[in-house]
Amino acid sequence: MTSPDGRARPDDQRAAITLAMEAVADVVAAGTQVVLTHGNGPQVGNLLVKNEIAAAVVPPVPLDWCGAQTQGTIGVLIMNALEPALARRGLARPKPAVLVSRTLVHADDPHFGEPTKPIGRYLPANEAAKLIALDQIWHDQGERGWRRMVASPEPVECLDAAAAAVLVEAGTPQARELGAVTAAQLRELAGWGEFGTGSMGPKVEAACRFAERGGRSIITHLSKIGDALAGSAGTVVTAG
Repeated sequence: MTSPDGRARPDDQRAAITLAMEAVADVVAAGTQVVLTHGNGPQVGNLLVKNEIAAAVVPPVPLDWCGAQTQGTIGVLIMNALEPALARRGLARPKPAVLVSRTLVHADDPHFGEPTKPIGRYLPANEAAKLIALDQIWHDQGERGWRRMVASPEPVECLDAAAAAVLVEAGTPQARELGAVTAAQLRELAGWGEFGTGSMGPKVEAACRFAERGGRSIITHLSKIGDALAGSAGTVVTAG
Protein backbone atom coordinates (compact mmCIF):
# COMPACT_ATOMS: atom_id res chain seq x y z
CA MET A 1 0.00 0.00 0.00
CA THR A 2 2.71 2.42 -1.05
CA SER A 3 3.77 4.25 -4.17
CA PRO A 4 6.69 2.91 -6.25
CA ASP A 5 9.03 5.25 -4.35
CA GLY A 6 7.80 3.96 -0.98
CA ARG A 7 5.57 6.87 0.04
CA ALA A 8 2.40 6.02 1.95
CA ARG A 9 0.22 9.12 1.86
CA PRO A 10 -3.54 8.43 1.65
CA ASP A 11 -3.48 9.00 -2.12
CA ASP A 12 -0.53 6.61 -2.47
CA GLN A 13 -2.31 3.87 -0.53
CA ARG A 14 -5.55 4.40 -2.43
CA ALA A 15 -3.72 4.16 -5.76
CA ALA A 16 -1.91 0.96 -4.73
CA ILE A 17 -5.15 -0.72 -3.69
CA THR A 18 -6.92 0.42 -6.85
CA LEU A 19 -4.20 -1.20 -8.96
CA ALA A 20 -4.34 -4.41 -6.92
CA MET A 21 -8.12 -4.65 -7.16
CA GLU A 22 -7.94 -4.67 -10.96
CA ALA A 23 -6.18 -8.02 -10.71
CA VAL A 24 -8.67 -9.27 -8.10
CA ALA A 25 -11.58 -8.25 -10.32
CA ASP A 26 -10.11 -10.28 -13.18
CA VAL A 27 -10.11 -13.36 -10.95
CA VAL A 28 -13.72 -12.77 -9.85
CA ALA A 29 -14.75 -12.25 -13.47
CA ALA A 30 -13.22 -15.65 -14.29
CA GLY A 31 -15.68 -17.26 -11.88
CA THR A 32 -13.56 -17.68 -8.77
CA GLN A 33 -14.86 -16.82 -5.30
CA VAL A 34 -12.40 -14.59 -3.49
CA VAL A 35 -11.64 -13.88 0.16
CA LEU A 36 -8.94 -11.30 0.81
CA THR A 37 -6.95 -10.95 4.01
CA HIS A 38 -4.32 -8.31 4.56
CA GLY A 39 -1.46 -7.18 6.72
CA ASN A 40 -1.67 -3.83 8.49
CA GLY A 41 1.70 -3.34 10.14
CA PRO A 42 2.58 0.01 8.51
CA GLN A 43 -0.92 1.41 9.10
CA VAL A 44 -0.89 0.37 12.77
CA GLY A 45 2.55 1.92 13.03
CA ASN A 46 1.16 5.24 11.78
CA LEU A 47 -1.61 5.14 14.40
CA LEU A 48 0.95 4.48 17.13
CA VAL A 49 2.91 7.57 16.05
CA LYS A 50 -0.30 9.59 16.33
CA ASN A 51 -0.79 8.07 19.80
CA GLU A 52 2.63 9.27 20.85
CA ILE A 53 2.30 12.78 19.41
CA ALA A 54 -1.18 13.42 20.80
CA ALA A 55 -0.82 11.59 24.13
CA ALA A 56 -1.00 14.81 26.14
CA VAL A 57 -4.27 15.81 24.44
CA VAL A 58 -6.11 12.59 23.48
CA PRO A 59 -5.80 9.34 25.49
CA PRO A 60 -3.75 6.78 23.53
CA VAL A 61 -5.70 3.73 22.36
CA PRO A 62 -4.50 0.12 22.82
CA LEU A 63 -3.00 -1.99 20.07
CA ASP A 64 -6.16 -4.05 19.45
CA TRP A 65 -8.08 -0.83 18.76
CA CYS A 66 -5.42 0.15 16.23
CA GLY A 67 -5.83 -3.24 14.57
CA ALA A 68 -9.61 -2.86 14.32
CA GLN A 69 -9.35 0.69 12.98
CA THR A 70 -6.92 -0.31 10.25
CA GLN A 71 -9.00 -3.36 9.31
CA GLY A 72 -11.95 -1.05 8.78
CA THR A 73 -9.97 1.54 6.85
CA ILE A 74 -8.27 -0.95 4.54
CA GLY A 75 -11.56 -2.79 4.07
CA VAL A 76 -13.35 0.35 2.92
CA LEU A 77 -10.52 1.20 0.53
CA ILE A 78 -10.74 -2.31 -0.94
CA MET A 79 -14.52 -2.10 -1.37
CA ASN A 80 -14.32 1.35 -2.94
CA ALA A 81 -11.76 0.10 -5.47
CA LEU A 82 -13.12 -3.40 -6.13
CA GLU A 83 -16.77 -2.48 -6.71
CA PRO A 84 -16.13 -0.20 -9.72
CA ALA A 85 -13.52 -2.63 -11.05
CA LEU A 86 -16.18 -5.36 -11.05
CA ALA A 87 -18.72 -3.00 -12.62
CA ARG A 88 -16.33 -2.27 -15.49
CA ARG A 89 -16.36 -6.00 -16.17
CA GLY A 90 -20.14 -6.13 -16.22
CA LEU A 91 -20.46 -7.62 -12.75
CA ALA A 92 -23.09 -5.88 -10.65
CA ARG A 93 -23.08 -8.88 -8.33
CA PRO A 94 -21.60 -10.08 -6.07
CA LYS A 95 -21.03 -6.96 -4.01
CA PRO A 96 -17.82 -6.93 -1.97
CA ALA A 97 -18.21 -7.03 1.81
CA VAL A 98 -15.83 -6.33 4.69
CA LEU A 99 -15.53 -8.32 7.90
CA VAL A 100 -13.59 -6.98 10.89
CA SER A 101 -12.30 -10.14 12.53
CA ARG A 102 -10.93 -11.14 15.91
CA THR A 103 -8.50 -13.92 16.75
CA LEU A 104 -8.47 -16.01 19.91
CA VAL A 105 -5.04 -16.73 21.42
CA HIS A 106 -3.87 -18.41 24.62
CA ALA A 107 -3.12 -15.99 27.44
CA ASP A 108 -0.03 -18.06 28.35
CA ASP A 109 1.33 -18.19 24.79
CA PRO A 110 5.15 -18.04 25.12
CA HIS A 111 5.35 -15.46 22.33
CA PHE A 112 4.04 -12.86 24.77
CA GLY A 113 7.33 -13.22 26.60
CA GLU A 114 9.42 -12.93 23.42
CA PRO A 115 7.90 -10.27 21.12
CA THR A 116 9.17 -10.62 17.54
CA LYS A 117 6.74 -8.55 15.44
CA PRO A 118 8.24 -5.17 14.45
CA ILE A 119 5.77 -2.30 14.17
CA GLY A 120 5.95 1.44 13.73
CA ARG A 121 8.79 3.72 12.79
CA TYR A 122 12.54 3.48 13.38
CA LEU A 123 13.92 5.74 16.11
CA PRO A 124 17.40 6.67 17.30
CA ALA A 125 18.54 5.04 20.54
CA ASN A 126 17.89 8.09 22.72
CA GLU A 127 14.25 8.40 21.59
CA ALA A 128 13.64 4.67 21.85
CA ALA A 129 14.98 4.78 25.41
CA LYS A 130 12.13 7.10 26.45
CA LEU A 131 9.56 4.56 25.24
CA ILE A 132 11.45 1.64 26.75
CA ALA A 133 11.07 3.49 30.06
CA LEU A 134 7.29 3.23 29.52
CA ASP A 135 7.61 -0.59 29.42
CA GLN A 136 7.63 -0.88 25.64
CA ILE A 137 10.02 -3.38 24.04
CA TRP A 138 12.38 -2.01 21.41
CA HIS A 139 15.20 -3.78 19.53
CA ASP A 140 18.25 -2.36 17.84
CA GLN A 141 17.83 -2.85 14.07
CA GLY A 142 21.30 -1.67 13.10
CA GLU A 143 21.87 1.31 10.83
CA ARG A 144 18.17 2.15 10.52
CA GLY A 145 17.77 2.56 14.28
CA TRP A 146 15.54 1.00 16.93
CA ARG A 147 12.06 -0.42 16.36
CA ARG A 148 9.25 -1.47 18.67
CA MET A 149 8.46 -5.19 19.00
CA VAL A 150 5.10 -6.69 19.96
CA ALA A 151 3.95 -10.25 20.48
CA SER A 152 2.76 -12.43 17.61
CA PRO A 153 1.02 -15.30 19.45
CA GLU A 154 -0.19 -18.47 17.75
CA PRO A 155 -3.80 -18.16 16.55
CA VAL A 156 -6.22 -20.59 18.20
CA GLU A 157 -9.46 -19.63 16.47
CA CYS A 158 -10.95 -16.95 14.28
CA LEU A 159 -13.90 -15.80 16.37
CA ASP A 160 -15.72 -14.50 13.31
CA ALA A 161 -15.34 -17.52 11.03
CA ALA A 162 -19.10 -18.17 11.11
CA ALA A 163 -19.79 -14.71 9.75
CA ALA A 164 -17.20 -15.24 7.02
CA ALA A 165 -18.86 -18.55 6.10
CA VAL A 166 -22.15 -16.75 5.60
CA LEU A 167 -20.48 -14.34 3.20
CA VAL A 168 -18.77 -16.90 1.01
CA GLU A 169 -19.06 -20.58 0.07
CA ALA A 170 -15.86 -22.53 0.28
CA GLY A 171 -14.69 -24.77 -2.56
CA THR A 172 -15.46 -25.24 -6.23
CA PRO A 173 -15.94 -28.31 -8.49
CA GLN A 174 -13.34 -26.88 -10.86
CA ALA A 175 -10.57 -26.94 -8.24
CA ARG A 176 -7.53 -29.01 -9.15
CA GLU A 177 -4.26 -29.69 -7.37
CA LEU A 178 -1.12 -27.96 -8.65
CA GLY A 179 2.32 -29.09 -7.55
CA ALA A 180 5.02 -26.69 -6.49
CA VAL A 181 6.01 -27.14 -2.85
CA THR A 182 4.58 -29.16 0.01
CA ALA A 183 3.83 -27.77 3.44
CA ALA A 184 6.61 -29.96 4.85
CA GLN A 185 9.15 -28.57 2.38
CA LEU A 186 8.10 -25.01 3.12
CA ARG A 187 8.39 -25.61 6.87
CA GLU A 188 11.88 -27.01 6.31
CA LEU A 189 12.86 -23.76 4.61
CA ALA A 190 11.31 -21.84 7.49
CA GLY A 191 13.42 -23.87 9.90
CA TRP A 192 16.50 -22.66 8.05
CA GLY A 193 15.51 -19.07 8.74
CA GLU A 194 14.39 -18.24 5.20
CA PHE A 195 11.34 -16.28 6.41
CA GLY A 196 11.36 -13.47 8.97
CA THR A 197 9.57 -14.24 12.25
CA GLY A 198 7.79 -10.91 12.18
CA SER A 199 7.06 -10.67 8.46
CA MET A 200 6.71 -13.65 6.09
CA GLY A 201 7.10 -16.30 8.78
CA PRO A 202 3.51 -16.17 10.13
CA LYS A 203 2.10 -15.94 6.59
CA VAL A 204 4.04 -19.01 5.47
CA GLU A 205 2.85 -20.93 8.52
CA ALA A 206 -0.76 -19.95 7.78
CA ALA A 207 -0.35 -21.15 4.17
CA CYS A 208 1.00 -24.50 5.42
CA ARG A 209 -1.85 -24.98 7.87
CA PHE A 210 -4.45 -24.20 5.23
CA ALA A 211 -2.87 -26.67 2.82
CA GLU A 212 -2.71 -29.37 5.50
CA ARG A 213 -6.43 -28.95 6.11
CA GLY A 214 -7.25 -29.75 2.50
CA GLY A 215 -6.89 -26.32 0.93
CA ARG A 216 -4.47 -25.04 -1.68
CA SER A 217 -2.35 -22.04 -0.75
CA ILE A 218 -0.81 -19.83 -3.42
CA ILE A 219 1.80 -17.21 -2.62
CA THR A 220 2.14 -14.67 -5.40
CA HIS A 221 2.08 -10.99 -6.31
CA LEU A 222 -1.45 -9.58 -6.57
CA SER A 223 -0.91 -8.66 -10.20
CA LYS A 224 -0.25 -12.34 -10.94
CA ILE A 225 -3.13 -13.98 -9.09
CA GLY A 226 -4.98 -14.90 -12.28
CA ASP A 227 -1.89 -16.65 -13.63
CA ALA A 228 -1.27 -18.24 -10.23
CA LEU A 229 -4.75 -19.77 -10.15
CA ALA A 230 -4.11 -21.15 -13.62
CA GLY A 231 -0.87 -22.71 -12.41
CA SER A 232 1.61 -20.58 -14.33
CA ALA A 233 2.82 -18.24 -11.58
CA GLY A 234 3.45 -18.06 -7.86
CA THR A 235 4.29 -20.65 -5.23
CA VAL A 236 1.60 -23.28 -4.72
CA VAL A 237 1.57 -24.99 -1.32
CA THR A 238 -0.05 -28.42 -1.05
CA ALA A 239 -0.41 -30.92 1.77
CA GLY A 240 2.04 -33.33 0.20
